[in-house]
Amino acid sequence: MFTPIAVRVAATLRIADHIEAGARTRAGLARATSADESALGRLMRFLACRDVFTEDEPGVYGLSDTSRLLLDNHPSRMRHWLDLEGASGRIDLAACGGLLHAVRTGAPGYDAVFGTPFWDDLAAHPELAESFNDQMAAVQGRLAPEVARAHPWHEARRIADIGGGTGTLLEAVLRQAPDAHGVLVDLPGTVEGGTGRFAAAGLAGRTEVVAGSFFDPLPAGADVCLLSQILHDWDDKESVAILARCAEALAPGGRVAVVERVVAEDSGKRLNTEYDLRMLVFNKGRERTLEEFTALAAEAGLRPAGVTRLPSHHWLLFWERA
Repeated sequence: MFTPIAVRVAATLRIADHIEAGARTRAGLARATSADESALGRLMRFLACRDVFTEDEPGVYGLSDTSRLLLDNHPSRMRHWLDLEGASGRIDLAACGGLLHAVRTGAPGYDAVFGTPFWDDLAAHPELAESFNDQMAAVQGRLAPEVARAHPWHEARRIADIGGGTGTLLEAVLRQAPDAHGVLVDLPGTVEGGTGRFAAAGLAGRTEVVAGSFFDPLPAGADVCLLSQILHDWDDKESVAILARCAEALAPGGRVAVVERVVAEDSGKRLNTEYDLRMLVFNKGRERTLEEFTALAAEAGLRPAGVTRLPSHHWLLFWERA
């Protein structure tokens, strides 16, 4: 039972990076991590017995194939996801301590464990917000090529990415739509990162960055309002409100495009049900079936206009005004 949390502690302390930098002894690692030497040695002994790290001689450690995944620059970004002091780590801590509360009450476990809602916690701690934004950018970076290839985005003149973070996905979509104008909408402190991204990508002349909430009126006139992994963060009432704002912002004949995991009888069901509990704990969100998404859309005045399954167990759902 201790292995998952022990690996997370090693990730949080960046032990793999310190070993790669030359701090291979117990004493050296304790100095590098500002940890208690005796306690750290017990952690390392535990992890070495499970082949997470190597211990070629007592108190001298090395990297295994497993611990190389914990290097800060590894493309998997595993260390960032496991870091107990980052946003993802705090959500998982909330799952450990708050799932019982969430199941009993239907209320977020995060609030019960940390004494504040997740989004308020991010607002109060800039380092957590930065961690969350970085992780979401990494997720969108993996999704972006799939989404960009899955639809003829060049048919749209104006594409608005709502809650689009720093613009990773919108950049990929605009590369497939060379004549389209892009609008990135997200909260202040997050969305500004899109300005530099678009400038570096040569897209500054056909992008617009707007600070705002998707619960408030959105920039009007979009042929496509894109929502990528937004609705699963929220309960049904709030999701309908977000969709209704998108519907209001559409140009005549426009569509809302939603990228989400969909709970279905397929190979992704096991992973999607795990994410469903994660959403329950952190913000009372949920993963949904296609029928549940369709019901949300209908309540927001939208009807189905197409479905495309992506290789990563995400679906691209299109809705138009009913």
